[in-house]
Amino acid sequence: MELSLTQFVTIDGVCQGPGGPHEDTEGGFTHGGWTAPYFDEAGGQFVSEVFARADAFLLGRRTYEIFAGYWPQHDDPADPIASKLNALPKYVGTHTLERAEWTGTELLRDDLVRQVADLKSRPGRELQVHGSGGLAHTRLAAGLVDTLYLLTFPVLLGTGKRLFRTGSSPAAFHLTDSRTTPAGVHIGTYRAAGVPEYGTLGE
Repeated sequence: MELSLTQFVTIDGVCQGPGGPHEDTEGGFTHGGWTAPYFDEAGGQFVSEVFARADAFLLGRRTYEIFAGYWPQHDDPADPIASKLNALPKYVGTHTLERAEWTGTELLRDDLVRQVADLKSRPGRELQVHGSGGLAHTRLAAGLVDTLYLLTFPVLLGTGKRLFRTGSSPAAFHLTDSRTTPAGVHIGTYRAAGVPEYGTLGE
């Protein structure tokens, strides 16, 4: 499987609390729910396209708990998101979660880089990370991400957890698809392309 990462970010790279005011208030964050005014039908269609390629999910503890508190109670086989999340394997990177009751969940506790590499070696299409900002950052830093689905919302917050932080490994990507929704969300699909190349402008 290839590892794909789907992230909602602001113009200044904040990925904290996109879904609602109480989703993640760590650090006194008060801007939760910044995606809501801009998430239109076109954005929803793209997310459904992404979920259609999933064969397993890799989630951080916080995102797992948000998903587990909602999707098992909304198990509609016709829903492109619910049908995937409830039926497919879910792997949670955590040192604090004691147990997981959502069917099909396995906790990953030690040497997450090695365990994710092992998951990637299994047959299938995409092992998908959705949200899970801390986990996403460490997967990027380890060079494990094959595809990045980046949805950039026309909002600047100035504070909050950022997806791209100090310590990420330098990496190059190819832009393979680009679209903008009527609400102004830019959606870029990027494929990993090794290490960056450098030069001097004008030469």
